[in-house]
Amino acid sequence: MALFEVPRPSVGIAGSDDVFPVHRIYCIGKNYAAHVREMGGNPQRSEPVYFLKPADSVVRSGATIPYPPRTSDLHHEIELVVAIGRGGSNIAAEDAASHIFGYAVGIDLTRRDLQAAAKDKGAPWDTAKSFENAAPISVIRPAAQTGHPDSGRIWLEVNDEVRQDGDIADMIWPVADAIADLSTFYTLAAGDLLFTGTPEGVGALQPGDRVAGGVSGIAEISLQISNR
Repeated sequence: MALFEVPRPSVGIAGSDDVFPVHRIYCIGKNYAAHVREMGGNPQRSEPVYFLKPADSVVRSGATIPYPPRTSDLHHEIELVVAIGRGGSNIAAEDAASHIFGYAVGIDLTRRDLQAAAKDKGAPWDTAKSFENAAPISVIRPAAQTGHPDSGRIWLEVNDEVRQDGDIADMIWPVADAIADLSTFYTLAAGDLLFTGTPEGVGALQPGDRVAGGVSGIAEISLQISNR
């Protein structure tokens, strides 16, 4: 018998009362060339960079979340999110679509000052990327409704001012390639989410900011950063 019950995080599904139970959250970094450049890197296609967020860092669209502790440089990163509906390992890129349940829009919140300090030391990014409320996400729209998009506007605005404006066609590692590569490191499972990287224009958020974004044909997301 379990000592106590731990709620399982979940994400809403568009047009349904059902929910998508979250198993793991994988993220791919440096996946848009312009964003790599703005972070001071070389956008040549090389081995992708992966990191994870805890499943309970998901927070649904419309929420008001606190400004996180131990940072003075919280950044927004708007991303297309892939929801895995069927697991597997060593998945071929041409078979990746059959493992996808649907798509959503997420914001990879990042304590940028902690990330910069970790990079300087060659240390992991955990404290920069993995914290409470670090993975806001929209409802998931099933692939049966959206198909498998390979292009479409991805955008984010803060207080009605556009900050990020790109196209998912500009991914260095498209969704199918990313799933194929990721599945050589991990056995993917139903309930996994993959945040697929962000276009250029990332920037700082302040207490009181209103954030909105979306991916054309998929979903929109909104949240507010509460005053400290």
